[in-house]
Amino acid sequence: MLQLRKSADRGYADHGWLKSFHSFSFAGYQNPQFMGWGNLRVINEDRVAAGMGFGKHSHRNMEIISYVLSGELAHEDSMGNIEGIPPGDVQRMSAGSGVTHSEFNHAKDQTTHFLQIWIEPNVLEIEPSYEQKTIPLSDKQGKLRLVASPDGAEGSVKIFADAKIYAGLFDGQQLAQLQLDPKRKAYVHLIQGSLDINSQTLESGDALLIAAESQLAISNGKSAEVLVFDLSA
Repeated sequence: MLQLRKSADRGYADHGWLKSFHSFSFAGYQNPQFMGWGNLRVINEDRVAAGMGFGKHSHRNMEIISYVLSGELAHEDSMGNIEGIPPGDVQRMSAGSGVTHSEFNHAKDQTTHFLQIWIEPNVLEIEPSYEQKTIPLSDKQGKLRLVASPDGAEGSVKIFADAKIYAGLFDGQQLAQLQLDPKRKAYVHLIQGSLDINSQTLESGDALLIAAESQLAISNGKSAEVLVFDLSA
C-alpha cells in the first residue's frame, strides 16, 4: 500500500518569523486523518527568519531529531549543551523524563531551513540525552545512508525508538533499493527535487505512507534529497 500525500495538502502556519509546513497534526493544525504514521508523530518543515527562534520550552518522552537544510540552528538545553547545527548534521535529543531547550537562528541575513522530527520512544522516563553527528554529502550520494537507529549503527545517531531513518541524494541514473518488513510501516519524505519510489513520482515536499510492502525502489532522481523512515506498525 502506497498512499501519496502532496506537499500542498500539508498543514501550514505563517507566524511571520516562522513559516512551517506540518506533515501531521501539530499546534493549530489538526487533521484526524494525519495524527502520525506508525510511531512517527511529527515532521515540521520550518523556516526561521534571521535573528529569530524558539524560546525556552519543554519536552518529555519524545525522540526529537533536527535535520538542517540551510542556515544554522543554535541549540541550548537544560543538560548544558550549547551547539550550532549546520547543514549536514543530524541532531538527536531524547527528552525522556523532561528537558528544556531553545532553538535560534542567530544569523543577521539568512533564513534557517530545517526539519524537526518527533518519534515516539519505546522506553519512557529515561534520563534526557543529546547527540549530534555530521553526515558527509558523499555518504548520501546515490544511496540511502542510515542517519538514526536504535543501536547507533553505521555512525548514525542513537534513538530510543523502534525506528530507523535513512537519508539520500539522488540524481540522474542513480538507483537504490531498501528491503522492508511488510509487517511494519514506512514513510518517505521528499525534501527537494523529484524522485520515483516504486514507480510513484514525488515532487518536493511530497510524502508516501507505506504499509505491507517488502521493498522500496528509488529511481529517476532530479536533484532529489529524501528521508526514508522504517517504523513500527
